[in-house]
Parts: sequence; C-alpha cells; structure tokens
Amino acid sequence: MADVKKYVVIGSSAAGTNGVRELRKRDANAEITLISKDTDIYSRCILHAYLGGHRTKERLRFVEPDFEERYRVNWMKGEEAVGLDRAGHKVLLAGGKEVPYDKLLIATGSHTFFPPIKNLAGSPNMIGFRNIDDIEVLKEVAKTKKNIVVLGSGLVGIDCACGFLDLGVKVTLCDFAGWLLNKQLDERAARTYIDAFAERGIEQHYGVGVNEVTVNDNHEITSVVLSDGTIIPCDYFVVTAGVRSNVEFLKDSGLELSRFGLVYDATGRTNDPDIYGAGDVSGTSPIWPVAVKEGTIAASNMAGYPAQMTDFFASKSTMSFLGIFTMSLGNVNPDPEDEDIKVEIYDKDGVYKKIVHKHGKIIGALLQNDIAYGGILQQMIARNIDVTKVKKPLWDIDYSDFFHIKDNFEFYFEDENGNPPSD
Repeated sequence: MADVKKYVVIGSSAAGTNGVRELRKRDANAEITLISKDTDIYSRCILHAYLGGHRTKERLRFVEPDFEERYRVNWMKGEEAVGLDRAGHKVLLAGGKEVPYDKLLIATGSHTFFPPIKNLAGSPNMIGFRNIDDIEVLKEVAKTKKNIVVLGSGLVGIDCACGFLDLGVKVTLCDFAGWLLNKQLDERAARTYIDAFAERGIEQHYGVGVNEVTVNDNHEITSVVLSDGTIIPCDYFVVTAGVRSNVEFLKDSGLELSRFGLVYDATGRTNDPDIYGAGDVSGTSPIWPVAVKEGTIAASNMAGYPAQMTDFFASKSTMSFLGIFTMSLGNVNPDPEDEDIKVEIYDKDGVYKKIVHKHGKIIGALLQNDIAYGGILQQMIARNIDVTKVKKPLWDIDYSDFFHIKDNFEFYFEDENGNPPSD
C-alpha cells in the first residue's frame, strides 16, 4: 500500500478551500490539514452585503455546510502560521505547535496597508475593509458616526461605499486615480457609476491624494485634507486603497518573494518543489476567480496531476453596483501611443461595448448594461479568432457564425439562402 500523503493548506478563503476540494478529488486517501486564523469560512467579496444588513453572517459562507466532513479535512481554526521548517517539512504555528507536511499550499491572502499619511498612524477611528472583524466594527460605527471617508475606489472601496448606502451615513470616496475602478473600467464606463453614486449622495474626489488627516487631542481623525486643498469632515476613515500579501512569516524561509508577495509559476510551484502558492498571497492578481483557479491548479499539481494557469484574461471582472451590470476583460485602457492597438466601440441608449485588439487578437473588452454579448466574446477569445478577418460588424455576431471558417482561417457568413458569399 502506498504511503498516505500529508497535504497542508494555509488559508481558508477562495484559494485555500478550493485547494482542499481539489486535493480530495485527486487523492481519496490523503491526510489534509487546513490551517487558518479565521474560525469560519466567508466570502470577502460580499462583506459589504453584511455591512449593509442584506446578508447574515451565515449567508457569507461559500462552502458546503458539511465542508469538513465532506472533504475529510482536519481544520485547525484560529491558528496562525509564524514560520516554516523547510528542511523538516513542518509549518510552525504560534504557541510552538508544528504541523508536518509532504506538500504545502500557501494561500494566506493579504491584509490592509495603511499609507504613511501625516497624523494617520495610531488614530483610533480608522480601519481596513478586509475581514469579518473589520465589518463588525463598522456596523457599530454606522450607528453613531455620520461622515465616513473611504480611501480607494477599487473593487473593495466601491464595495465598502455600497455597504454604507442604506445606513444613514455620509460617504466620501477619495482616490489618486482619475476615476473609480480604474483597473477594470475606462473613463466612459466609470462615468456611469460615478453619476449613479452621486445620485445616491456619495461625494467623490478623483485624481487627488490625501495629504494629511486632522486629529483632536485624543488623536481621533476629524477631517481629511486632500492634495488640492479640499477639506472633508471625517468621523471614521476606512482604508481600502492598498493591500500587502501575508508573507511576513516567510521572510526567513528561503522561499522566493517579490516586492508584491510570494513568487510561484503557472503550476503554482514556488522555488521549493514541495511548496505551492495561490491567490492574493502573490500580490499580483487579487480577484476571486483567479484565486479559485490558482488554488485548484496548485492542488492538482501537488497531487501529481499536471495543470497550468493559461488564461490570458486573469483580470476578468463582473460587477453589478447599483444594479448596473458590467463585465471587464483584460486591458481596457491600452497605451494610446501603440499604433498596433485597435478599438471597436458601441455606445447607444445606455449600452456601452468596447473591444480592444492587437494584430487581430482581442486583448481587452468592456460590456456595460448588456452583458449578454459576453458569451460571444468568450467564443471569439477561446477560438483565438482574428477579428480583422471578420467581415460582419463585430456587434452583430451570433453563435451561428462560429461554424464557417475558410482554409485560410478567414471567417465568412452565409447569405440569406445559406450560401457563402463569393470572394
């Protein structure tokens, strides 16, 4: 009988839990241990719904109710990894505990980074927006505070602002970027959300930094001073603008770290063949779908089943803030100086569509207020279609068009009698 493998996973969010699932799928007899500082599993992507009272804590849970039993995982709750003994193949925990492993998956995620803003350090009325404890604090804050300033207008910042919408507080968004969700949207698509948030009473300041915060005798923040001189009243300051990977416990381990986080390849493997990484711990692609896939791929390789991250669109995002649906793929803000970049736009009756392609290959796309075209996009991307050879307007393509390809890989479209057009 083969030796029973000992797999250890650190981190119980998207990458870690899906790593556990894949390990059990690939190895029915293995010993699987999950280590996490959290005592419950919850989705960080919908923490705003808990803040706003639209979900209970139980409805934040994204795994099966019988997760531990179903996947036969020994979940060590409330435990913090403080180091690695790579030579001895052991994870070192706070309190002196050691957990042996044959293969290890590090999916420890990230934490809020508080920028070095003048007077900010040590303020009792500031917080991040990363975990359930942050939200518990903010739920109480909303009962007594009236002016909330949110630093950052990325996905987390917008989630935070939405969470406060129905709680009777004044929310102000600040960001050095020129518009909200600047990694996912272009300025035109962002404007739809900016206008909608303004209608809901959210004050917004873009293209400005925070120079300092003003504090009282108790070092509590009373106002925020922007780089353009604007002064904003502030009862509570929420930082969502930056995150740092949870890799502090790895600093003396000899594992390769970049300035962003843990370094691993397309298979998830680090510079130690028995240690893998997945999710936010890399510091390079902090979105849920990527974390899920990286956790699955890393676990598959740990169990001896080769797999790689091959998706070009690691930056795929879908969002529905204020009921406005948007899909973003890849690079939607290409370099205007790149003459090889071509952009196709449809903008009519509130529906906005944009395709960015280079040498015929789609490298980015945006769909807003009508994301049904997303299926067509995925077909074009999956089939690596050269859009310069498509004679039909891109916005008129439907699924039937994917069955007609000439020998030279040029797409053609039947006429009304079902015949291909003459050259």
